[in-house]
Amino acid sequence: MTTALILGGTQFVGKRLVKLLVEDGVNVTIATRGRMTDDFGDSVKRLVLDRTDDKTIKHALEDKEYDYVFDHTCYSPIEVREVLEALGTRIGKYIFISSVAVYNAGVNLKESDFDPRHFDIYYKSRHEYAGMEGYQEAKRAAEAVLYQQAPCPVVTVRFPYVVGEDDYTERFAFHVRAVEEGKAIGTKNPDARFGFIDSVEAAEFLKACALSDYEGPINAGTDDSISLQELLEYISRHLGKNYSFAEDSLHNQSPYDLGFDLAQTTKHASRKGFSFSSLQEVLEKQIEIHQTDVRESDDRGH
Repeated sequence: MTTALILGGTQFVGKRLVKLLVEDGVNVTIATRGRMTDDFGDSVKRLVLDRTDDKTIKHALEDKEYDYVFDHTCYSPIEVREVLEALGTRIGKYIFISSVAVYNAGVNLKESDFDPRHFDIYYKSRHEYAGMEGYQEAKRAAEAVLYQQAPCPVVTVRFPYVVGEDDYTERFAFHVRAVEEGKAIGTKNPDARFGFIDSVEAAEFLKACALSDYEGPINAGTDDSISLQELLEYISRHLGKNYSFAEDSLHNQSPYDLGFDLAQTTKHASRKGFSFSSLQEVLEKQIEIHQTDVRESDDRGH
């Protein structure tokens, strides 16, 4: 039976991935800090470890071996290095959940725009990577460790904003509710562009990457991008309500407001046979999921 270790696995994309693998008969182990309950029952094995404590990692992974390792919880190059050191050559393939944030600002960003094989690694703990710049550096350095040191094939999946009804961050829901409630939204740059991927497709893509012979960085998600202004216009049209921007950019600030373009192209994935929903399909699904006040108002009207 195929074996998989999922670092994380109790929330959002990780939770969906666990269910997909279990349904396929994979022997799944989830490794977390043990602070959250899950509903997997006896279908998974569980390890307790703390990514910031190397002793717990060594203890939990001692003598273990996995066909696939899916890493959802790495926020420092130290953390991925310690997993590699603990498992050694007992990994078949390493699938790392990375981010579009590894790129510099721009649109239509492609995989070759950041090459982790030639990135200088400076080892710092996750607490030393502050803000967006820190997050970018952490993901870049973690990718670099994998490509420069891993003894197995590696795939680094560069996701844009992940959306879904199980999104505990409620970033997309924030915008739908703001329009519903007539709240002005703060932004430094309403024209900055970004992209999305549905959480269902994100989990399916991670599984597909593991089962394929693909190795290397790969972008995933909608190939088209959108700006905050366009997103709010889209939501506004669907809800039949107006939107507005706040005079102060920090007042009720959009969680998508980076202030600069950060949007990738997924043409490389398409050429490899992978496919994703269109931007319009993702937007319509998310608005339907998250529009609450409008639906309740309609129900009361009947």
